[in-house]
Amino acid sequence: MDFSSSMAIKPSSSSCSSLFAISRAQNSSPKPLLFNFHGIPRNHQSSFFKSLKCIQSPPPGSLPSNPSSFSCSAVTLSPTQTSYLPPRKLSTLVAEFQSLLEPLDRVKRLLHYASLLPPLPASSRTDSNRVMGCTARVWLDAQMDSEGNIRFWADSDSEITKGFCACLVSVLDGAGPEEVLQLKTEDLAALNVGLPGGERSRVNTWHNVLVSMQKRTRALVAQKEGKTPFEPFPSLVITTEGIQPKGTYAEAQARYLSPDKLKVKELVHVLKEKQIGVVAHFYMDPEVQGILTEAQKEWPHIHISDSLVMADSAVKMVKSGCKFITVLGVDFMSENVRAILDKAGFGEVGVYRMSNERIGCSLADAAATPDYMDYLESASNSLPSLHVVYINTSLETKAYSHELVPTITCTSSNVVPTILQAFAQVPDLNIWYGPDSYMGANIKELFQQMTLMSDEEIAEIHPKHNRDSIKSLLPRLHYYENGTCIVHHLFGHEVVERINEMYCDAFLTAHFEVPGEMFSLAMEAKRRGMGVVGSTQNILDFIKQRVQEALDRNVDDHLQFVLGTESGMVTSIVAAVRSLLDSSNSTSSTKINVEIVFPVSSDSMTKTSTRASPALKSVKAGDDIILPVVPGVASGEGCSIHGGCASCPYMKMNSLGSLLNVCHHLPDERNNLKAYETERFKLQTPQGKSIADVGCQPILHMRHFQAKKELSEELVYQVLGSHGNGK
Repeated sequence: MDFSSSMAIKPSSSSCSSLFAISRAQNSSPKPLLFNFHGIPRNHQSSFFKSLKCIQSPPPGSLPSNPSSFSCSAVTLSPTQTSYLPPRKLSTLVAEFQSLLEPLDRVKRLLHYASLLPPLPASSRTDSNRVMGCTARVWLDAQMDSEGNIRFWADSDSEITKGFCACLVSVLDGAGPEEVLQLKTEDLAALNVGLPGGERSRVNTWHNVLVSMQKRTRALVAQKEGKTPFEPFPSLVITTEGIQPKGTYAEAQARYLSPDKLKVKELVHVLKEKQIGVVAHFYMDPEVQGILTEAQKEWPHIHISDSLVMADSAVKMVKSGCKFITVLGVDFMSENVRAILDKAGFGEVGVYRMSNERIGCSLADAAATPDYMDYLESASNSLPSLHVVYINTSLETKAYSHELVPTITCTSSNVVPTILQAFAQVPDLNIWYGPDSYMGANIKELFQQMTLMSDEEIAEIHPKHNRDSIKSLLPRLHYYENGTCIVHHLFGHEVVERINEMYCDAFLTAHFEVPGEMFSLAMEAKRRGMGVVGSTQNILDFIKQRVQEALDRNVDDHLQFVLGTESGMVTSIVAAVRSLLDSSNSTSSTKINVEIVFPVSSDSMTKTSTRASPALKSVKAGDDIILPVVPGVASGEGCSIHGGCASCPYMKMNSLGSLLNVCHHLPDERNNLKAYETERFKLQTPQGKSIADVGCQPILHMRHFQAKKELSEELVYQVLGSHGNGK
C-alpha cells in the first residue's frame, strides 16, 4: 500500500511556467505547460526545439560533458541551485495533477509532457538500459556531471509511460545522489494520473522507473568513489536456443538440466515394469529433478511439488494402479504420505524413503524439543487457543501438539488465510504459530502493514476483516522464536545488501521462511508488481505468469528473477520456462531471455580437483566432464554465512542411485529394503492413542479448510473448550 503526505507548494514565478504549475481555474480549459529543457547538445537542438511551444535559451555552460547526451529540467537553474528542489518539485507536480479533477484531463496532461520529452538515440535504447517490470518498453540512462549531480534521460514506446518518465526526470534530473536515493516509492502515491481500470500497472511504472534511477545512481556513486563493485551472483539465462550459465555455481546447476538419456530410459523402464509412483519435493538435487522431469513424459506417475500435495498425488497414483510409492524428500514427508494412504484405505501399498539413514530437517527438529512443548503448554493455558503448525514437521510433533492444543497444519501458501479465517470464526481467539520463527515474524509484519490499508483493500484479502479487526488480533497472535530452516536462515543482511545494490530492479522471489530483511525487500517489490512472497509453488507460478505476460506483449525482453529459496527449484523453473518459450517460438519471432539469479556466494560451493578438468569453461548438454565446483560447502551444510544457501543437505540425501536401487529391489521379497521402508508409528500419545491417527487430524483439518475455506465444526468445538475431554 502506498501513501504520500506531499503538500502542494506554490512555485516562484519565472519567465516560463514553473514545474507543472496550474490553478483550479484552468481545469475547464487547460493551457499547455512547459518543460524548460537545458543542456541539450547543439547537434540535437534544432530538431528538438521544433517540438516545444516555448523554450528558454539554455544557460551558458550548461551543456553536459557527453556530447551525445541530453537532459531536461523543470526550471532553468544550474544543478548546484537545485539541491533543495526535488521534494518541492514533487509536491508541485502532485498539486497540479490533483487540481485536474477528471481522469481524462490528467491523462491528457501526461500525454502533453510526453510530447516534450526528446527521444533517446538508438545507441541508448539498449537491453542494458531497459527498465524491468513495466508493461511498455522503457529505457533509462544516467551519468554523473562534473559537479557530482545525476543527469537522467528516459524514453518509452508508450506515450503514457513516456509521460511518467518525463515527470520523474523533471523531478530528479540534476539532483544530488542523496536526493535521488531519499525519494521513496510511497512518495509517488498521490500522482494519480491513470484511467480507471489500469491504476496498478501505472503505479508500478512510477515505482519501477524510480527504482532503476536509484540503482544507476548507486553505481555512479560507487564508480566515482573508486569502490569495487559487487560481483554478480551466478545465474542461468534461459532462451529458446538453450541455457547459458553465468558463474561456476550456475554451471554446476546447469550440468543436469539436459539429463542422461540412458538413465532416463532405465528409470522409466523399472517404474513401468513394477508400477511404481514417485513423489518428489522441489528441492531435489538438479540431477534427480532433471531425470524425473524428462521421465514424466513417458511415465505419468511422477509428481514434483511442494510438500502440500505430495500425499494427495500419492493417493491418486495408487488409485491409478501404482503398487509402490517412492518419496524423495525428508522423513516427515514420507511419514505424511504413509499416514494419508492408510487413512484412504491403501495400507497394503509400500512407501519407501531414499536412504537407510535418517533424513532430517532443521525446522522439524526444532518442533521436536522440550522447548517447543513448553511453548504449547503456555498456549494451553490461554483459552481459547489454536495451534497453527507448519506442515514441515513430523507426524509425532503434530500428534503431541494436538493433544496439548487444538492444532491445524498449514503451508507457506495458506498460512495467512488460515489465520485470518480462524480469527474471524472464533471470537477472542489466541493463535500460536510454529515452529518457523522467520515465517511467524513475517506473518506478524504482514498484518502490521495491513493496518495501514483501507477497509476495502483488507476485504479483498479476507472479506470478514477490516482495519479494526486486524489491529485487535495482533496482540493475540503468537509465534515460536527458536526455529529456522537452514536453507532460508542465511538470506540475511549480506545477501539483502547485495540484492539491493545490484538487483533492486529485478523480479524478487522469496519463500515465506526467509529472514525479515529479505521478506521486507520482497514485499516492497511485490507492492510494485515486481515480487512474490510465498511457497515454492507460488514462486513458480509467479515466474510463469511474468514470462507469459512478456510473451503476450510480443516484444523482445530480458526478465531477471532473484531466486530467494533453495536452488533445487531451478529445475522446475527451467522446465516451465522452456515449455512457455517453446510453445510461442513457432508463432512468434520475439526473443525473450529469462535469467534466474542464485543469491549465493563462492563460499557456498566446494572445489573439486582442478586436475580433473583444468580447462572447463562452460557446460554442454550431455557432457560428462567433472565440474570444478559442486553445490554445498565442504562441511556438507550447503550454506554460507557470507551469502545465502546453495542447497539443503538433507534433501540431497535423495540421490538418483538410491532411487534406482530401491526400484530395482521392489517388491522387497528378501527384506533388503527394511531400512528404506516408511513404517507406521507403533508408539502412542500420552493419552494412549495412535500417533498416526492423532497426527493425521491436524492435516485433515487443513484439508477441510482448503476445500471449504473455513475451520471445521469439529476443530471449532475443540478450540472452544471440549478438547481436553477427548476426541
